[in-house]
Amino acid sequence: MLKTDQSQQLFQDAQEYIPGGVNSPVRAFKAVGGNPLFIKSAKGAYVEDADGNRYVELINSWGPMILGHANPHIQSAVQEAIGNSLSFGAPTEREVDIARLITSMVPSIDKVRMVNSGTEATMSAARLARGYTGREKILKFSGCYHGHGDSFLIAAGSGAATMGVPDSPGVTKGTALDTLTAPFNDLEAVKELVKANKDNVAAIILEPVAGNMGCVLPKEGFLEGLRQLCTDEGIVLIFDEVMTGFRLAPGGAQELLGVEPDMTTLGKIIGGGMPVGAYGGRKEIMEFVSPMGPVYQAGTLSGNPIAMSAGLAMLNQLNGDSDLYERLERKTGRIVKGIRENLQKLGLNYTTTHIGSMFCLFFTDQEVHNFETAKTCDTAKFGKYFRAMLNRGIYLAPSQFEALFVSDALDDIEIEKIVRANYESLKEVEGL
Repeated sequence: MLKTDQSQQLFQDAQEYIPGGVNSPVRAFKAVGGNPLFIKSAKGAYVEDADGNRYVELINSWGPMILGHANPHIQSAVQEAIGNSLSFGAPTEREVDIARLITSMVPSIDKVRMVNSGTEATMSAARLARGYTGREKILKFSGCYHGHGDSFLIAAGSGAATMGVPDSPGVTKGTALDTLTAPFNDLEAVKELVKANKDNVAAIILEPVAGNMGCVLPKEGFLEGLRQLCTDEGIVLIFDEVMTGFRLAPGGAQELLGVEPDMTTLGKIIGGGMPVGAYGGRKEIMEFVSPMGPVYQAGTLSGNPIAMSAGLAMLNQLNGDSDLYERLERKTGRIVKGIRENLQKLGLNYTTTHIGSMFCLFFTDQEVHNFETAKTCDTAKFGKYFRAMLNRGIYLAPSQFEALFVSDALDDIEIEKIVRANYESLKEVEGL
């Protein structure tokens, strides 16, 4: 068993001053049992906790560390920027540079506005869609998590699902009435909702590849059908690519899957590990934002020079490495192939999903294509599996309802260690 005395003490101290002892609910380990580990440092494919335990990790700060932790190019860019002060609250050249790069990498984005988090990005995108169309309702999908904005905490995934509170207290009935919810991958249900709310749906927002009910892929024709429906009905199609943006391809999931939205929300990778978000889209929509247009959105720290420097260094590396995404696909494919072989050897019929550098092992024998099928997972068994993997030096996301992320820092040694730990952990959990 791991020695975790320092983490235990830190968690005890934290609970006196921080609600639940954590600053984001899924970190509390409530879905997997036990108490959270407090991380001290990270380098490449490894993180180290306060007790000196070292783990190969598949969270990567929930996605942004696509090149691994403490990347020297990004750290150097941050250190250089710090010398000029931490914040100005005024325009900087780096904002122009990163906006130019984002619009060149993501074809559907003509203009982009920087914010401070994925939640800010989705909130702002929804408001802009309402202002641009003059309509009130937003349609989202059960299990897709778009941050903790009121409009999106209706049948949410990720932390809300993990905590068993899919509809948060504090969200007003009026807000809930303006949010329509459909099952992911169910195009006919969407069409019925749009028909029932004719000319009053401002936007349809979704993760093109869901990552907050585990990694769930869109069925063939689903995204294409949404694109056509939105075009026909004058609805703004928003792809929430906070998670998938620049992770699945230089132009995000929309490039990989060949469907362009009207608006895109971004985060995680564009900050290189710093807190950054962005929303962008077609010129005529984005020019509806203040100060050009009537839809107000502002932020004192938006375009922060340190965050912009980190993000620019990250995107320049991704854009300049023509083999990166193929390497990530191969590395992730080897892990998933190893897991599938382990399941076969052990006579287990659990479900795996995989796209690019994202994957998931679902503790269910059903195909997972929406939130309802994801909820058939044996979450108690996943908790045992999580702890078994942790004891073998593999740090997974502490929830069945989270995608796992592979970084380019993983090499043969780490991949073999993950696959071997998976086999031994499954054996332990199943009593084989």
